Amino acid sequence: MTRLLGAHMSIAGGYYKAIEAAARVGMTTCQLFTKNNNQWAGKAISPEDVRLFRDAVDKADISSPCAHNSYLINLASPKDELWERSIEAMIVEVQRAELLGLAGIVMHPGSFVESSEEAGLQRIITALDRVTHASPGVKVELWLECTAGQGSCLGHRFEHIATILQGVQEPDRFGVCVDTCHIFAAGYPIGTPEDYAATMAEFDRTIGVKMIRAFHLNDSKKPLGSRVDRHEHIGEGFLGLEPFRQVLNDARFENIPMYLETEKGERDGEDLDAINLRTLQNLIATVG
Repeated sequence: MTRLLGAHMSIAGGYYKAIEAAARVGMTTCQLFTKNNNQWAGKAISPEDVRLFRDAVDKADISSPCAHNSYLINLASPKDELWERSIEAMIVEVQRAELLGLAGIVMHPGSFVESSEEAGLQRIITALDRVTHASPGVKVELWLECTAGQGSCLGHRFEHIATILQGVQEPDRFGVCVDTCHIFAAGYPIGTPEDYAATMAEFDRTIGVKMIRAFHLNDSKKPLGSRVDRHEHIGEGFLGLEPFRQVLNDARFENIPMYLETEKGERDGEDLDAINLRTLQNLIATVG
């Protein structure tokens, strides 16, 4: 059994550098930012950027590379100026990802701040309709990420995601990214085979597993239901190894890309991404 396993990689030095870095540690997919994630504006993507990136993807045999949108974007904001700026920024995210030929853009739904869940969800739906109307004919999808629920962040209940998907005018352009740390922190248990089966059954009833386009594979520094988003290395947090074994051996997700978002660096001279990747690969059942 094989899985599309990768990580979020840096684009420092060029977009193609993220692909080369992923390939060096044996990854088969990759997530990246299409610009500095903490700035509104980004340098234009040149035809040469596109050529180098797409050549690197082909050479490395990377499948389903994706983007993560800017952390500045808040499509649920009750403040009109930030909301309008977020919509425009999201349209640009779609344009940039389409240029690079990415499969999807992982996006946090948004934070309702001082309004309400209901008002925030409606703002998101209206904003996403404007984004899709402004970007007709593109192939790149928008992948709503399940969140941990810190503060007023929406997306920590499966019902939030379902409401958005049911409300947008072009649902075929959307999918869902399930983050293992986030759903656990949001209160969905996945620590045993029974818990995992029950939570995925609830997801299927509420949203539909057919909507899952990607996974973020992260352990959690905080316990079940903490609603705190703190990633830990695989098997070293409150999740342990079992949830990852369940996801990796779930036949429904055989062709779904799975991305690490764990801390970068080295341990005993070895790349931490390589260590986490090996841990995941060792959990995959082998035929025979």
